[in-house]
Amino acid sequence: MLPKLWVLTSLVFFALYQNLMAQTDDPDLRFTDQDPLIWMEEVEGARALQWVREQNEKTLTDLQSDPRFAKYESEAKEILTSKERIPYGRIRGAYVYNFWQDDKNVRGLWRRTTRESYATETPEWETILDFDELAEKEGKNWVYKGASTYRDKDTDRYFSLVSLSDGGKDAIVRREFDIEKKEFVDQGFRTPEAKQSASWLGPDTLLIGTDWGDDSLTESGYARILKRWQRGTPLEDAETVIEVQKTDVAVWPFTIELEDGTILAHAMEADTFFTSTNWWLPDDGSEPVKYPLPAKSEIDGYYRGHLLVSLKEDWQPEGQDEKFSNGDLIAFELEPFLQTKKLPHVSLVFRPSETQAVNYVAVAKDAALLSINDNVVGRILRLELGEDGSWNTRPVELPGSGQTGIAFSDEEEDVVFLNYEDFLTPDSLLQYDTRSGELKTLKSLPPKFDPSGLVVKQHFTESKDGTRIPYFVVHKEGIPFDGSTPTLLYSYGGFQISMRPGYRPTTGKIWLENGGAYVLANIRGGGEFGPAWHQAGLKTNRQRIYDDFISVGEAVVKSGLTSPKRLGIMGGSNGGLLMGVMLNQRPDLWNAVVVQVPLLDMLRYHTLLAGASWVDEYGSPEVPEERAFLEKISPYHNFKSEKEYPIPFFVTSTKDDRVHPAHARKLAKLFEEAGKPFLYYENIDGGHSAAANQNERAKRTALEFVYLARQLID
Repeated sequence: MLPKLWVLTSLVFFALYQNLMAQTDDPDLRFTDQDPLIWMEEVEGARALQWVREQNEKTLTDLQSDPRFAKYESEAKEILTSKERIPYGRIRGAYVYNFWQDDKNVRGLWRRTTRESYATETPEWETILDFDELAEKEGKNWVYKGASTYRDKDTDRYFSLVSLSDGGKDAIVRREFDIEKKEFVDQGFRTPEAKQSASWLGPDTLLIGTDWGDDSLTESGYARILKRWQRGTPLEDAETVIEVQKTDVAVWPFTIELEDGTILAHAMEADTFFTSTNWWLPDDGSEPVKYPLPAKSEIDGYYRGHLLVSLKEDWQPEGQDEKFSNGDLIAFELEPFLQTKKLPHVSLVFRPSETQAVNYVAVAKDAALLSINDNVVGRILRLELGEDGSWNTRPVELPGSGQTGIAFSDEEEDVVFLNYEDFLTPDSLLQYDTRSGELKTLKSLPPKFDPSGLVVKQHFTESKDGTRIPYFVVHKEGIPFDGSTPTLLYSYGGFQISMRPGYRPTTGKIWLENGGAYVLANIRGGGEFGPAWHQAGLKTNRQRIYDDFISVGEAVVKSGLTSPKRLGIMGGSNGGLLMGVMLNQRPDLWNAVVVQVPLLDMLRYHTLLAGASWVDEYGSPEVPEERAFLEKISPYHNFKSEKEYPIPFFVTSTKDDRVHPAHARKLAKLFEEAGKPFLYYENIDGGHSAAANQNERAKRTALEFVYLARQLID
């Protein structure tokens, strides 16, 4: 929902804006609070939605009339709803639980099978909850957002909270669900819709942060108060355990379970998006205890009495000679801290090389696994704690050099599920036995596109400041390097999110099979080479990210792979901002730009939905130096009616309650007012993914690839 101030402003001054715009088209108005298009920030305002529907009708009529649309949509739907997908699961006792969607179960099923059956090619599934039936019964467009499950060791009984989103929003409702009776619990835990988080403290207790009313949210729209909620009591009677500042991003609960089964309540106070304070919340009602850790650090897990912490800055613990570096994984014993409330001796667990980065730690029974990037490729290491207190690692051998992840681990289970894939190899589910160290393949997908004749190569190019930027290229072997290959370049470049080589079946089927090339750029802002790679592009240094992307675009053109006429680019969310910047800074370098769920108005982004939480990434328009930079790169404010642009395709969602759809609306409107061609599609449902289900994803994918084919092939 919009901040009340701007709602009132839009109502009071709307007529004045209309009169003013009738007299002048001075673009400088966009740099002030008197934005003539502020009415588009009313998410479901009548005028805004009328414009949205008009644009949707134009775009859908145009793109769906293309003879390729039906073929692309059918291929995408077949892939996205195929039953030939790996049913990734979570082990709970004797069962493996899975969420599943296909052509018949559009919203999906929550289901389970036995461990023995799961290991077979055709497991026998038992449906726990049918979300299509639930949506029809309740008249809601329910989107499953996961389930939080707690095991009571005394009774060996499982308690579950199911999260549901109406239309794909970040805001959810939570309902307690009995997985044995397959029904929601009467008089069980239930919350109203809000952006919220919760952790089980026991069978009858939750630690929860939600919208409590009365100014209980941060400026970013997230909970700033955590409460302890006892079963059988009203939510409003829950007891406050910690409260953070309104200017913080949020506070989130988490728990740590000790070897004796004791569950320790914790809170992570996000002071900014990248800095935090971690608190232990004693159950005796005493004051929260602060962990003496650097602001830029994350608690990654608890293993063999030690708390594992990844550093995002250099740090020397007080009273200790050893210094630790940005990117290190460190550890200290938890029990001495709980007793003294002082930091005990800190030891180094793992120090990545210049080409490596720590992703996360996963703890299983008697084992801890470390996921890292190594020159962008995924690796898994097993952590070993010696009797002398020293830490070592040994690699888990993987099938190849691609993307790998830890799909499931649990402190009570000695089985870990791993995922492996690369550009040409579809997903494989691997089972790692922590006792024997054996790694075996449980399930592998058949190819969703024909990889024959395709080659993958990693290249490097030099950015404007001399930094080497890696990128991957996938294309058919033997193509002429004469600039004729239609090429799609994708990237993200923000929030320390790594873009790693992964299997993209719809891109492979619709684009690569038809002779197109695909390029993945590992630009700064991501996490491919650790925190420093991300931090190099923060705030007023963000032009480095854009220079990196431009250097990759220029490199693929210079190589002869493609030409500006045949080169298209795509990115979503922060990557949508990247696309908007590229429209302005290098419109000559590409002929197609897919701008997905983007940020584009960088002078008001912090006032819209979750935007205030991102000032640590982008800078604040309230800080003069940072505002001056944002004015230079903001796509909405740098649009020039006299400039030549490639035809862009804006894709967003009305139900996106993370990145406001007004970003895409406003820049598209400027194209319309200037009489410049553009395409626009706003899914009325769908949340931040711009698609609420697989059918919607297939439709959106087909629209995008028809557009790309028109711009780059025809």
